Amino acid sequence: MLPALDERDRIRAAMDRILSGTPQHSNGALTIVALATEADVPRNALTQRHLDLKNEFYAKVKERGQPTDVELRLRKQVVKLKTLRQKDQAELTALRQDVEALVRVVNQLTTENRRYRQQLTAPDNVVRLLPTQPQPPAP
Repeated sequence: MLPALDERDRIRAAMDRILSGTPQHSNGALTIVALATEADVPRNALTQRHLDLKNEFYAKVKERGQPTDVELRLRKQVVKLKTLRQKDQAELTALRQDVEALVRVVNQLTTENRRYRQQLTAPDNVVRLLPTQPQPPAP
């Protein structure tokens, strides 16, 4: 499939519109996807056939000194992930403390259980009298 003859011209015009902030066919994002949409060409036209135009677009975006939309989105994601990591770290610390406390309780209960079992199996020669209810005298 041969590219359209005016494809490069459409890409350059779309590049100018996006960089000037007046997109007509895209959301105006500083991305190759938006550029391809604005130029009405398939994305692979920029990633395979017209690499020089793709590189030129990225260079112009970089010259502006503003981060791209993708970079902004990724920075927000990084902040969100760092916050989640801090929360997970705090939860992990609490869980480790809980595990230590539970291990101590299990050890204590195991010791008590062993002692009670020994008491049950030990011979016990002591006879214990249980208290009884007072009985009325027989008539």
